[in-house]
Amino acid sequence: MNQIHTRSEQLDLNLLKVFEAVYRERNLSLAAQALYLTPSAVSHALARLRRQFDDPLFVRDGRRMSPTAACQRLAPPLLETLARLRELLQHRDRFEPGSSRQSFRIGMPEATETVLLPALMRALRAQAPGATLASVGLPRRDLGRELAAGQVDLAVDVALPVRDPVRHRPLFEDGFCVVARADHPLARRMSLKQYLQARHVAVSARATGQVIEDLALLHLGLQRDIALRCRSYHAACAVAAQSDALLTLPESLAARIAPDGALARLKLPFALPAAQLHLYWHANSEADPANAWLRGLVSEVCGRKLER
Repeated sequence: MNQIHTRSEQLDLNLLKVFEAVYRERNLSLAAQALYLTPSAVSHALARLRRQFDDPLFVRDGRRMSPTAACQRLAPPLLETLARLRELLQHRDRFEPGSSRQSFRIGMPEATETVLLPALMRALRAQAPGATLASVGLPRRDLGRELAAGQVDLAVDVALPVRDPVRHRPLFEDGFCVVARADHPLARRMSLKQYLQARHVAVSARATGQVIEDLALLHLGLQRDIALRCRSYHAACAVAAQSDALLTLPESLAARIAPDGALARLKLPFALPAAQLHLYWHANSEADPANAWLRGLVSEVCGRKLER
């Protein structure tokens, strides 16, 4: 009895997060993905839990981890306690935007910065003048890990294949258009054939791989001529303004960096689905009042269609 009491006093709360993940996923690899740990680390944690509770807790059945009878009795009150503990910690402080001096970090691509930040900063100054905001680059493969670690409070990006504990909701859709220099031969009208025969600037943060408009063309069995690949839409617009190259880009971005007069804006001569921008956050931040307020602010700004 004394040994059990001593073990419970020494229980590492991080192990309970592993218990929760394995119980919900019933699979060590999926639990490791949810926790952003290696399967080996989850196995070691599970071994410690088994010693702690003096029970196997989970029995392997193929790839499935089936809970023991003791685990089934333990899980409901334990998971409820963990949920209440998270809620208690997240609600320990009230968030008052008007007096807050909190620093927020949002991960977003450079193109999204151009579209979102001006309107977001106006709203931030109006509602939380003492708060500060940092927009940071966030590789998509690291989105879940950075949110889980608290390195960023939110992320804004295109629709991505994420799963719980990363939460998300759509913000807005953005169609595409083409820009060309004002005196370009195609500046007034452009057919699909002319679009394909022209040379193009492609923008991507990646060194290789297809960009979204080329993927759409491939589905149609078509291909265009890429003369230049670069990382910045601002640089791409400068190139298009001084060459015969065409640039395909989101309409909201074109409205901000391709002003009328310097570049002509044209309708895209083929069907390209609109880009869907989503807001991402971690389940651990769901009830945090500051994070909830920031999510609401970003959604509110995007709900106004990013008016200039």
